Amino acid sequence: MSKSLKIAAIQTPLIWEDPQANREMLQQKIKEIEGVDLIVLPEMFTSGFTMNASAVAEDSNGKTLPWLKKLASQRNSAITGSVAFKEDGKYFNRMFFVTPSSEVFTYDKRHTFTLAGEDKVYTVGKEKTIVNYKGWALCLQVCYDLRFPVFARNVEDYDALIYVANWPNKRVNAWDVLLKARAIENMSYCIGVNRIGLDGNDFEYTGHSAIYDPLGATVVYSEQEETLYAELDKNLIEKYRNGLKFLSDRDAFTLLD
Repeated sequence: MSKSLKIAAIQTPLIWEDPQANREMLQQKIKEIEGVDLIVLPEMFTSGFTMNASAVAEDSNGKTLPWLKKLASQRNSAITGSVAFKEDGKYFNRMFFVTPSSEVFTYDKRHTFTLAGEDKVYTVGKEKTIVNYKGWALCLQVCYDLRFPVFARNVEDYDALIYVANWPNKRVNAWDVLLKARAIENMSYCIGVNRIGLDGNDFEYTGHSAIYDPLGATVVYSEQEETLYAELDKNLIEKYRNGLKFLSDRDAFTLLD
C-alpha cells in the first residue's frame, strides 16, 4: 500500500483507424516514461473515436492486450485506456487496466454518445469498475460518462476517477468544468486524459488533459502534445475527508439500471 501514486498521462494525436501505427507511436512515448505507477492513454487509443468498429475492433485474439501486458511489465507500471473491442458478436468501447503482473481489469463504457451514433454501434456497459492497485481504489470511466454524475457517484469511497476521452474542442469548456466538478463532489482526485489533433471526421481536439485534487484545485493541465506527470497524495484525501466530512452527507440511492 502506497500513500502516493505517480501518474503519467499521454496527450497525443491519434492516427485514424490504424491500430498498428498507433501502437508503434504510443510505444515510443511509453518507453520514454520512467518511474511512474500508472500510465493513462486516451479513449480508443488504437483508432480514434470511430464508428467503423468492424474495421478496427479486436477480440480476445487481438494484438493490443498482449502489447499492453508486455509494456506494463517492461515499464513496471500499470497502463490504462480504451479500445474498440468485439465479444460475443457485440462491439464495446472497452477500457483496459493492465498491471505490471499482467492482471487485467475491464470497464465497458456505460454512456454511449448518441450524438455520434455510438449507441447504434457499441453495446453499453452495465457494471461500474473500481480497480484496487497499490492500495489505491481507482474508478474507470470513459468520455461521455463525464456528463452523468449519478453513475460516477463515490459510494465506494474510491480515491480517484479516471476519464479517458476523445472530447472535441467545440465542447471542451464542458470537459474542463465537469472534470473539476467530479473531483469536488466526490472528494477524490479526478484524472482526465484527452487527445489532440484532427480525426478522420475533421473534428478538432485540443487536449485540456488535467488532474484535479479532491477540492478541485489543478494539479496539472495541458493543451499541447506532451506527457503530463503528477504525484497523487492519499494523505491529502484523508485530510479533506476527515476534516470536512462532506461525503458523510451524500444522498443514499439505488441505481436501478
